[in-house]
Amino acid sequence: ISWQGIMTSLQLYYCSSHITQEEDTPSLIELRQMIWSNRKPVAPVSQVWPNLYIGDESMARDKATLSSLGVTHIVNAAAGRHRIHTGPQFYNDLEVEYLAVEAADHPEFNLRPYFSSSANFIENALNNNGKVFVHCAMGVSRSGTLVLAYLMICQGLSLAEAIIAVRLNRDIGPNSGFLEQLRQLDLSLSSQGRQITSENNGDKLQQ
Repeated sequence: ISWQGIMTSLQLYYCSSHITQEEDTPSLIELRQMIWSNRKPVAPVSQVWPNLYIGDESMARDKATLSSLGVTHIVNAAAGRHRIHTGPQFYNDLEVEYLAVEAADHPEFNLRPYFSSSANFIENALNNNGKVFVHCAMGVSRSGTLVLAYLMICQGLSLAEAIIAVRLNRDIGPNSGFLEQLRQLDLSLSSQGRQITSENNGDKLQQ
């Protein structure tokens, strides 16, 4: 997977659809259509951006495969005692850095306060030639939401572009509440000309 290939696919999408890059943030209904149309079964792990992977709980516990992929950083988007309770101690035999996000996969849960910190974690890892594995239970909703937020905050993609880019390799599915939170992030970034940086503007992104 390459950045150039993703950008080429985005350009082809815009050329073949009625959507333009200058259009406003899509409505929640339009976002649902983008997310849930023409879906395919998801694998335990998928590379969705250069050196950035999304996966499920089974892959999070498969340390041999994580090691073979060269994963250096892990974001557990379903951390917590009653969810996927791995923690950094589970990966003691791997040289990885670990970020826990104790998120529940329901529309009322506010995931926005974690957008900035997880985006920074991912960006710092990739800037240092790391490989990042972001997971939740199914590798669909919580992990997909955090990766979309990263692409918007650090890569300058719009929400629509981020969805298209990720769905080239994995059919994610943020719940309706998370989609609305991503919409609000998109509106915030758009109003500031997408010149925002996650490190210097974390407070704004969490509002």
